[in-house]
Amino acid sequence: MSYRLLQWLRISFFNLLLVACIGLILRYKIAFTLLLIDQKHLLHAHSHFAFTGWISMALMAFMVDYASRHKNIDLFPKYRWLLWGNLITAYGMLFSFPFEGYGLFSISFSTLSIFNSWIFSVLFWKELNSIQNSRIVNLWFKAALFFNAISAFGAFSLAILMANKIVHQNWYLLAVYFFLHFQYNGWFFFTCMGLFIEKVIQSIPYIKKQKQIFWLFAGSCLPAYFLSALWLSMPSWVYAIIVISAFSQLVAWILFLKQLLPKYQNLTTQYSKPANWLILFSGIAVSIKFLLQAASTIPSISTLAFGFRPIVIAYLHLILLGVITLFLIANFLSSKLVPLTKNLLAGIIIFVFGIIFNECLLMSQGVAAILENSILYINEWLLFAAFLLFLGMSLLNLGIKKIK
Repeated sequence: MSYRLLQWLRISFFNLLLVACIGLILRYKIAFTLLLIDQKHLLHAHSHFAFTGWISMALMAFMVDYASRHKNIDLFPKYRWLLWGNLITAYGMLFSFPFEGYGLFSISFSTLSIFNSWIFSVLFWKELNSIQNSRIVNLWFKAALFFNAISAFGAFSLAILMANKIVHQNWYLLAVYFFLHFQYNGWFFFTCMGLFIEKVIQSIPYIKKQKQIFWLFAGSCLPAYFLSALWLSMPSWVYAIIVISAFSQLVAWILFLKQLLPKYQNLTTQYSKPANWLILFSGIAVSIKFLLQAASTIPSISTLAFGFRPIVIAYLHLILLGVITLFLIANFLSSKLVPLTKNLLAGIIIFVFGIIFNECLLMSQGVAAILENSILYINEWLLFAAFLLFLGMSLLNLGIKKIK
């Protein structure tokens, strides 16, 4: 089982390297010139491949491994075609979006990817029903599968708008944010929490209020979508529900930390020293995320957040890189599938520094835009940050590849 997990994670990390490579190209085009590349089309390829080829690929592999361990049977052959289906559709989007944007082939591969994820969700839900232990972990995974399934409606809406060339800014943004919200804050977050809580249970068996924490997160996830739509006119009672959902998630996170931190020393035995640092950075990023969410309910702050593109990009990268990617790397290290080589460690350090540097630059660019100023050579600095991410992931892949 471990060998099969390593196979799929190697593919996932190679896909992350491609994501970093495309990000480098995008930043180069902004700083300088690449006439043959359509920036918007390549950006669509970048985001879709990151979601499907990197994160969903890794999450599905970790989930199959989880079920295999708890059922004491190798389930990778059973899910093999769904994993391959996810990979093929990811590469289909990678190679079609740069040339046609939202067109026949890209929409077809995107749709097939969604159907593939739905089949995976149904089969894995049944798998979880047959696992009697770790019920709280199963709850997190089931919520993740549910949110992944409904996120597709945002993707379908967006595809319909783009294919029919319907230009309506509000509809476009609502479709985009619907997909992003239930991927980032649903499928990605809940799966990672399930994986993390499995480790917590192994080292700290008696964590109080686990179900209350879960239901606070799960119950507030649906209305929290409208945090992305605060720029719309809405009744005061709807706004009140949105505020409650934002603070519910913040309270749930505080409750979780309150239970975890006094016994965190026990949890560190589940992770290597580098993995513990990655968990720490990921936890800090999650805390910043929930604080920003709560702050965004203030109208003046919400206007600033959605009015300046660098701040939006910084927030999305905070979750995608700072929260999810760092956690997945830590979970990979904790699985002890590979020894921690020099290349692997160097790659992780450079990659983490690249994330922090990139976030600082984007936030500085956003603040400067708010103050109607600009930062000298900001695009060149962002290009350098993208290079650090690419270099770090190259070394990480090199470290994994050399291990038989």
